[in-house]
Amino acid sequence: MTTPYDLTGQVALVTGGTRGIGRATCMALGRQGAQVVVSSRKAAAVEETVAALREAGYQAEGIPANVGRLEDAHALADQALARHGRVDILVNNAATNPVFGAVEDTSPEAFAKIMDVNVRGPFELAKRLLPAMKAAGRGAIVNMSSIGGLAPERGLGIYSVSKAAIISLTQVMAKEWGKHGVRVNAICPGFIKTDFSQVLWSNEAVMGEVLANQPIARLGTPEDIAELALFLASPAAGFVTGGVYLADGGYLL
Repeated sequence: MTTPYDLTGQVALVTGGTRGIGRATCMALGRQGAQVVVSSRKAAAVEETVAALREAGYQAEGIPANVGRLEDAHALADQALARHGRVDILVNNAATNPVFGAVEDTSPEAFAKIMDVNVRGPFELAKRLLPAMKAAGRGAIVNMSSIGGLAPERGLGIYSVSKAAIISLTQVMAKEWGKHGVRVNAICPGFIKTDFSQVLWSNEAVMGEVLANQPIARLGTPEDIAELALFLASPAAGFVTGGVYLADGGYLL
């Protein structure tokens, strides 16, 4: 019996798909019948995630890529299209933050790396996949931002800047691409227990302050975000585009 979340026959490409939110999103999309294309920098991690998806009974394959490199981003899109003829769903989840501290201590190299992975990579992937989405008359793009994109996070200055940029990019693409049947939305996770955010949640003082002021007084899970990504990627969100969705337990209230 089909549901508004049914993705049978659709191809979903997830970057940063081997850990945390990305892996959980791959599982959620696979559970609903999508052919999941898992991408991340490390081939071994990609292979392990694909094996886990298949073990769960889902359709999956992998394409290693570093989306911060222009040639890798283009090759990833081209390989996915060559294998399937289209990509119906793109989840831009890959991100990096090589620095933590005062914004003035961010080196030019770190600044460039953050922007290349967090902003240029998602843009280049989406742009490369757009012609196939236009030809199909549909497409769903989910960009992973952060609460830092709405309210800069202490110690995460340029990362927060990059996540504000991806919100703006989401809305630009939604406005320009809606006429082609392509929907683009952004998710702003709060404090989620992943390896990526360990520097924050492993700090008892920081977490004590956060949870004391957060209406839902717990850390989020990757699955909390994955289920929202599933909704935005699915036919259930067919009239939803240009949205910026907080999933932060109420932290920013």
